[in-house]
Amino acid sequence: MNMIFSPLRTFVTSVLLLPAIMLSAQSGTVVKTSRGYIRGITEKGILVFKGIPYAAPPVGKLRFRPPVQAPAWKDTLACTSFGSVAAQFDGGTRKLTGDEDALTLNVFTPQLKPTKKMPVVVWVHGGGMTGGSGIGMNGHAFADIDSIICITINYRLGVFGFLYLDDIAGYKATGNNGLQDCMMALQWIRKNIRSFGGDPSRVTVMGESAGAKLISALLVAPAAKGSFRQLVLESGAVNCIRDIKTALAIRARLMDTLGITDPAALLQMPASQLIEAQAKVLGGAKGTNYFGPVTDGIVIKEDALAYIRKRPNKNVRVLLGSNKAEAIMFMNADRRLYTPDSASLSDWFGDNYHYALDAWKRITNRPKDTAAIITLSRYMYQLHTFRLVKALAAGSKNVWLYSFEQPKNGVPAVHADELAYIWYVPGEGTPPYNPELATLMHQHWTDFIKGYKLWQPYDQQHKGMLYDNNSRETVLDDYEDPAHPTMGFILHHE
Repeated sequence: MNMIFSPLRTFVTSVLLLPAIMLSAQSGTVVKTSRGYIRGITEKGILVFKGIPYAAPPVGKLRFRPPVQAPAWKDTLACTSFGSVAAQFDGGTRKLTGDEDALTLNVFTPQLKPTKKMPVVVWVHGGGMTGGSGIGMNGHAFADIDSIICITINYRLGVFGFLYLDDIAGYKATGNNGLQDCMMALQWIRKNIRSFGGDPSRVTVMGESAGAKLISALLVAPAAKGSFRQLVLESGAVNCIRDIKTALAIRARLMDTLGITDPAALLQMPASQLIEAQAKVLGGAKGTNYFGPVTDGIVIKEDALAYIRKRPNKNVRVLLGSNKAEAIMFMNADRRLYTPDSASLSDWFGDNYHYALDAWKRITNRPKDTAAIITLSRYMYQLHTFRLVKALAAGSKNVWLYSFEQPKNGVPAVHADELAYIWYVPGEGTPPYNPELATLMHQHWTDFIKGYKLWQPYDQQHKGMLYDNNSRETVLDDYEDPAHPTMGFILHHE
């Protein structure tokens, strides 16, 4: 009898045990957060949680308003695929892509219960404050073998992230929505990162281009204090912060394009109409500086460099730098810049155009196009990086400067070239021009994220690391134009 029914008993027992087996297999991918349980996936041997909402959807009554905490959920939320990219213009289709509901982040973690809590790097993408998304970089680059939790985030872009509407009742601080999204993401990380194996006291925020510019504003936003330990700023500084007059001038251009006179009319317009009008205002690459944080007196209260000098934060470590020929990328997008004049430079720098124009004219020992590359690289990025490192170093010994100067096929290092080196994964994708340098730079960035000291901190000797075929610690160029304001783009006169 037992012999006859033993196969049946075995089958029934197996069926009854199946849920427990499945639960055990999935238990490593389920995490409890402050708003509810989430389920991720195992990917390339690590755990990945995609599309986690870190704030409530900024739609309906929350549209154009600062972010608020996401509502709690009851069932386990499947975080197995990336969320939507933030609403932006698709240059191919010439229409809106993405969604207004895009305030999500992605967590790549080696393990949930390490013997020692791991450091965390938070990637904030670039894209001129009007494009890009958190999925643009591969979180596995740091999480797979470096014992670092890598988090990538989305934030609101363009009109939804930085359109100044503070003069409309109930819409205070809207010109800094994108920045406040980043701050909200950091709050979420601080509350929840222990559940993913991370140390909330070892959070590094890293960005490039517009991402670096945006997170540099964390240094001067009082409400962001304490939400991060370190910053990595690749080709970006506080020159992105605009004044209210400039923010209003950009809004006026948008309203003129839309044919409206009442700014309140912007609140109910469909995203497609707003984004297509925004693209017309930007007019291509020259609009890179039009959107960004605002000195609104609420989130950011005063000139950024003055704030840093008056209130040095010795507890924050900063690694920052720029590339040798940043401007070539933009000059190839706007060929006028190879022989700049007041009209072309006004498009890029607004009322500040004459500083770059005068500096270009002063370089008489180089061909005009070479002089333009030198000048525009300085006024777009390098000048502002040098200013920020000096302001930070005046009150801290935890500041490191670098210059990326690795040429490629005879062309000097242009904007964003360093990314292939920092995010280098041997054996994956197209290898960088100099794999040995990529290995070195990735290790240096990893060391910084883990809290180790790098080369000599920036001080009165102005030393930093020069990355090229013969990487070395040396005195770096520190070009300055004393008359130039902190803001890189000013628009007070139309």
